[in-house]
Order: sequence, then C-alpha cells, then structure tokens
Amino acid sequence: MTILGKQIRMERVVDRNSGRTLIVPLDHGVTVGPIYGISDIKNTVGSVAQGGATAIVEHKGLVGAGHRRRGGDIGLIIHMSASTSLSPTPHSKALVCSVEEAIKLGADAISIHVNIGDSQESEMLKDFGRVSYEARNWGMPLLAMVYPRGEKIRDEYDISVVKHAARVGCEMGADLVKVSYTGSPESFREVVAGCTVPVVIAGGAKMDSDRDILEMVKGSVEAGGSGVSIGRNVFQHADPAKMVGAMAHIVFENGGVEEALKMIEG
Repeated sequence: MTILGKQIRMERVVDRNSGRTLIVPLDHGVTVGPIYGISDIKNTVGSVAQGGATAIVEHKGLVGAGHRRRGGDIGLIIHMSASTSLSPTPHSKALVCSVEEAIKLGADAISIHVNIGDSQESEMLKDFGRVSYEARNWGMPLLAMVYPRGEKIRDEYDISVVKHAARVGCEMGADLVKVSYTGSPESFREVVAGCTVPVVIAGGAKMDSDRDILEMVKGSVEAGGSGVSIGRNVFQHADPAKMVGAMAHIVFENGGVEEALKMIEG
C-alpha cells in the first residue's frame, strides 16, 4: 500500500504525462527573512499556480498562510531542513520537521537539504538516512537538495562535485534530486547520467535577464533533466505567473527559448 501511496503522491508533484516537474521553492524566509516576493505568501502561491507550477516548497509554519481555498491546484512539498544566514555555520542544516508531521499537514512530498563538504556533513547525512527510511515507510516522495559547499569546495558548480552531489542524493534514497546547473547541456548530461533518479536544477541567485533563466532551463532538459526547482527567479520576477508559464512551455512541451520569451513579453 505504501508503494501505491507514493505513486499517487508523486503524481501531485510530477506531471504524469511528461514525467517532468516545475517546482517553486518558497522556503527562503527561514534562511534570509521575508524578502521581496514571499512577504505575501498566499498571493505568491496563487501566481505560481496560475502559471502552471506543479508544486511549491514551504516550511511547515507557512502551510496555513499559503493555503488559498480557491484557484488552481498545486502540489505541496514540506521542507524539513533549516539554517539562517545569521548563523556562524549557515551551511549546516538542521532537521525541523518529521515525515509524520508533514503528512498531518497535507504534504504530497517532503524535501531535505544537505551540503556535502561542510564541517557538519556527517550529521546532515545521518539525518538524510533517517528521513529516507521514514519516507519509504510512509510512502512519501522525497526530494533531496544536495549541494557541494564547504572549505574543500573551490567551485560548487564544477561538474565533478555536482555529479558527486547528485549521486549522493540517489544512493541515500531520494526520489528526486535537486542540484545546481553546471552551465551547459554537455556537462549537465554527465550529472544526469550518473544519477539513477530524476534530476532537477536549482535557480540560484536572481539572474540578470529572462533569457539567461530560460536558456538554463532549456539546457537542463536537453541534457535529460526532469525539470526545475527555481525560487527567486520566479517569485521575484515582475510577473511570476508569466515566468512560470514560460518555463512550463519548455519543461512540459519541449518549447524553445524564443517562444517562451514571447510568452513573457506578451
């Protein structure tokens, strides 16, 4: 029954026809506070749902504030990791939720954040292992956000460390793995090839242009990626619904960048 439950929940966060997903993380408030784009969380959720996002990521305390009771449906992923930018060790993530609590809140999936290369890597991996076990027992899909960050990491976008991060995610039992884009379809194809579960890309810092964002999205799906999990470049956009719609055109319809740009400009 847990296998069936997981399949049903996965279809709430991954498009059943294409096998791809368009996730908008809205969990930034714990890390950096109520920045522009997430201060009115209900309005933001409405905008990205209107644009065609398959799911959002929120911390447990935002679920009630973001629940709209109207408008388009959207999957809910509860984020279980946290740290703040004010901490002396901001890359060390602590577990702040349980799988059972996420289920009680109505989650369709859960997510965890691990920074490999950090001084607290062993603790984060230990948490990852426990969450992976509990998620499997409950039939709950698990998204793992795995990034190479720490003193030994010279370039967190280098292909060798990004594909290592992706491999950690799948070997620890994640159903979806989120990593940084390595800059080209050719290099990202290596990341996808070394991971046994679907890979989605992070959006990173706010980018300079819509074209830059959409070319990154296009490159990732051309390389075999399974979609995106992009936050600030969506919710801090002048029109989040249009940006999501443009990304959806690429992710779900294999559309081109020029067509997607016209959707935003129109």
